[in-house]
Amino acid sequence: MSELITNARYAYSGRLLKLRVAKVRLPSGRETTREIVEHPGAVAILPLLDTGRILVTKQYRAAARKHLVEIPAGTLEPGESPVSCAKRELGEETGCTARQLRKLFSCYLAPGYSTEKIHFFLAGRLVRTKAKQAEDESISVRAMSLREGLRAIDRGEIQDAKTICGLYYLAMHGKRRRQKS
Repeated sequence: MSELITNARYAYSGRLLKLRVAKVRLPSGRETTREIVEHPGAVAILPLLDTGRILVTKQYRAAARKHLVEIPAGTLEPGESPVSCAKRELGEETGCTARQLRKLFSCYLAPGYSTEKIHFFLAGRLVRTKAKQAEDESISVRAMSLREGLRAIDRGEIQDAKTICGLYYLAMHGKRRRQKS
């Protein structure tokens, strides 16, 4: 059972996203309004150093009004594949390229109001190059162990949802591999 869109209009259309306001008829026959943020999608990368440490970034996020520790990530450009975007963002934000890049999973950020789907990748066998940050970004990079990342989540020092999701996925993935051995 799904909702039937009876009318829709764009209330806003910007460089990154659009806001669509839709009138919908529910399966019960009742009508209501949905506000939907249309986003092109994104990638998030878990860059794993040969030492097992993970590269994370720190940057100011205006919406949160603070600096956040995050795994590298970015928005898909028109017509860009998630793999291409992951390679581009990894280079821009960390100054590394990956000889191995494996897709882990995809998920919706906030499906109650947004179309944004994030594709998570594990990047390995990293090679240092030169970071080419976007002109509107000021990003610092550091390495942390998975254990340090999980502790930072517990202490509230990591508050970014994609980073929390990615680190917990990596923790569970590693645990399953050890259990299979």
